[in-house]
Amino acid sequence: MKKKLHLLVLVLLSIFLFISCGGGKETAGAKAATKDTLVVANGADAKSLDPHATNDAPSSKVTVQIYDRLVEQDENMNIVPSLAESWEQPDDVTTVFHLRKGVKFHNGEPLTAADVKFSLDRMKSSPQVSHIIGTVDKVEVVDENTVKVITKQPFGALLSHLCHPTTAILNEKAVKAAGDSYGQQPVGTGPYKFVSWASGDRIILEANSDYFLGETPIKKVIFRAIPEATNRTIGLETGEIDIAYDIEGMDKERIREDKNLVFLEEPSLSIDYIGFNTKKAPFNDVRVRQAIASAINVDDIISTVYKGSATRANSLIGPKVFGHSDEAKAWTVDIEKAKALLAEAGYPNGFKSKIWINENPDRRDIAIILQDQLRAIGVDIAVETLEWGAFLDGTSNGNHEMFILGWVSVTGDADYGLYPLLHSSCFGGAGNRAFYDNPKVDELLTKARNSNDQDERKALYNEVQIIAQEEVPLYITAYKAQNVGLQKYVDNFKLKAAGHHRLYGTKFKQN
Repeated sequence: MKKKLHLLVLVLLSIFLFISCGGGKETAGAKAATKDTLVVANGADAKSLDPHATNDAPSSKVTVQIYDRLVEQDENMNIVPSLAESWEQPDDVTTVFHLRKGVKFHNGEPLTAADVKFSLDRMKSSPQVSHIIGTVDKVEVVDENTVKVITKQPFGALLSHLCHPTTAILNEKAVKAAGDSYGQQPVGTGPYKFVSWASGDRIILEANSDYFLGETPIKKVIFRAIPEATNRTIGLETGEIDIAYDIEGMDKERIREDKNLVFLEEPSLSIDYIGFNTKKAPFNDVRVRQAIASAINVDDIISTVYKGSATRANSLIGPKVFGHSDEAKAWTVDIEKAKALLAEAGYPNGFKSKIWINENPDRRDIAIILQDQLRAIGVDIAVETLEWGAFLDGTSNGNHEMFILGWVSVTGDADYGLYPLLHSSCFGGAGNRAFYDNPKVDELLTKARNSNDQDERKALYNEVQIIAQEEVPLYITAYKAQNVGLQKYVDNFKLKAAGHHRLYGTKFKQN
């Protein structure tokens, strides 16, 4: 009897110790020690893994793992070597790149200058992405490891543009062998190799053991397509997901309060804006646009829509973008001034208009707040929601009056943030959906684009931003923050300001 009692005590003590040490649930450290796969929740499936076929964010979040570019940007937006170990500019239109030796594509082929020429020439012929390096006139092979890029005119933002995800260097042999199916079987030089793609569900990558910077710690990455933000959060909570991109609304607090999870948030290169069709009355009158800008309380939008994850904007480009101006003015609420401007423009009793949005919930909420605020000055706007394709087509063709959209200055340079949105050569789908036409702004933007003097470029962009804020073809709601939620055991993950977070070097914490 004593023997049985003694045995029972030992069993109960063992159970107690198991529970008190967390034995009922695998600890983060223990789980990390046994994992070799990182599961990432993306907000949508990729459209293509051919970087010259699309410029959408969900695709780029995957392709930056597979491919490298000639140059990259570090965490502080500085240009650093990548496939090109060095470069020089012998004249205002020529940049000579010297390639790293010994770099291999995932199919075993060596990287050569011919692959670089093939890739940039192919990009120039693509209607989806050619505008990013549109100033490049020709690419010449000097020798196997040297390539020369020649622009039509001096282009001070060339290196920044060559950091764009779509400037990826491809293997000519692999592209030609795959033909039209290349977007489903990509070959790069990057830290991860493509394995498989179940459309609408997941993309699987594996570590490239021959990567020129050294093999990345995590051996396999799975990108899951999970459009509903709340489902991405639930996946984190259940442990099904290791990293979830773009957490929204109240889910941010859920993650912050969960001791097993980490919430990261930093400024991004992204803006949302309210646009006006400056070719249509009454928005062809600058006083009307200024009146609306004077009636918007952007603090309500920041607190209600962005839940505080944004800051007030004074320009189309934020502080992280080269060329940002501190002198351009941020609009503040002044209802009496707004009414006076409308009266001067011939609308003493206000007017009716329509604002277009797509199905994006943030833009819907911004439109509803705007609808309410503009009633104070007699402006009655109806909110119309369009399917994404119809929205893009309609705003490209100028069928709209007002609209809400966003932009990301992906290259980190003012040229990419200002030229497409404001230059008259970019009307419609190229970016200028406000159809804003100011010859002075065109002149300044062109001069800045064709200069290699960075101080001169800053001064020119400063003037552009002051004018654009005064004439308000676009009202910038805020500089948006970007975020991710991740498991506590995920280590060395770094947010990238442009939103294309590279997973090289990310690892699991060990006990």
